[in-house]
Amino acid sequence: MNAELPEQSVLSHIPWNNRAIMLLDLDAFFASVEQMDHPDWKGKPVIVGGDPAKRGVVSTCSYEARKYGVHSAMPSSTAARLCPQAIWTSGNRKRYVEVSDQVMEILRQESPFMQQVSIDEAFLDITPGTHIGEHPITIALRIQDKVNALGVTCSIGLGTSKTVAKIASDMDKPRGFTVVYPGEEAEFLAPLPIACMSGIGQASQTKLTRYGITTLGQLHEADPGLMASVFGKNAELMRNRCIGVDPSPVAEDDQMKSISSEMSFAEDLVRDEDVKAAIGTAAAKVARRLRREGVKASTVTLKLRFHNLKVHTAQMQLSKETDSEYDLLQPLYKLLSQAWEGQAPLRLVGVSASGFDRKPCCQESLFDMKDEETHQQKRDLSKLAAATDAIRDRFGDEAISFGKERRTNKNLTGTQSKN
Repeated sequence: MNAELPEQSVLSHIPWNNRAIMLLDLDAFFASVEQMDHPDWKGKPVIVGGDPAKRGVVSTCSYEARKYGVHSAMPSSTAARLCPQAIWTSGNRKRYVEVSDQVMEILRQESPFMQQVSIDEAFLDITPGTHIGEHPITIALRIQDKVNALGVTCSIGLGTSKTVAKIASDMDKPRGFTVVYPGEEAEFLAPLPIACMSGIGQASQTKLTRYGITTLGQLHEADPGLMASVFGKNAELMRNRCIGVDPSPVAEDDQMKSISSEMSFAEDLVRDEDVKAAIGTAAAKVARRLRREGVKASTVTLKLRFHNLKVHTAQMQLSKETDSEYDLLQPLYKLLSQAWEGQAPLRLVGVSASGFDRKPCCQESLFDMKDEETHQQKRDLSKLAAATDAIRDRFGDEAISFGKERRTNKNLTGTQSKN
């Protein structure tokens, strides 16, 4: 049920004898921060996204812009046509992270069981018991008030599982608060469209619709064979989620899986030197993050998106763990030579490092170990990386840049990511 303002005091007196999971979703987050920082932008359509003239994409937009049909992930050129009077900004990632951190701290003050999903979303377990002494609704409303006091707003979904909380958080925006009491999960979910359930992509929706399955209630009753053909080994999991049965815990995943950097280009890359410059720029960003996190990678992955939107990824295990872009470059160039013949235009390049808990595929050779000149060169490069990190940490990422970065950055679309 939806908790409208007049009912909130009544709702908080209804006993809650089950798990209590809430999902907090910051409303139009990037745009809200921009309106907070620019008071004269309040009440006006604001779009945070890449350059409309450079194949940019909308990261997010204010609710004033959404009235014109603008939405996240829309091509910026389309958004500009729909809402020509909009205020455009490429965004301020550092500022968004700062406000997000303040919100996440509010959640941590209420419960030790918090799981941040993205820069603007987080689950919180506020089940009454040893750690939580108040009614879940009381806690959720207090959190909403504290977030509003920061200058941004949020919508909250409250239920007995992560599945229900996530769907409930989308029901009433902005500044919404939707509560699904224990025992009401199946009734709440049954009439909703299958598209609202995470894990049901466009291909699955198309197949299910062909069989007349358009709601979560219908999906729960679907033929087991059809469920298996669409969801494979997760068929029973998805069936249970359709009635709100989802025992997955709210827990931070402390084990980092990978660190990546992707760049989309306003003009397709066709020259070898431009592609290698882009790879070098992405590798440098990944390596800096590796050093910041205090981890070393043993696997590197190259991602390429071609002009026809086809994506190719290639992976290689390194001979030794590293946090240096200089150790990543030669493997990445080798992967490039295998995946790209220098003809098909490229519109995206991505680099990912992983394997933080794996051993290298082989040991360094005795020759490498005894090559003092090589080791001295690596020590010098390590010192250079440390000095560059220190400058950027103190004065910002733009304080210092290399030739490959300048070559690449002038061709970016300027689109901000929520990841």
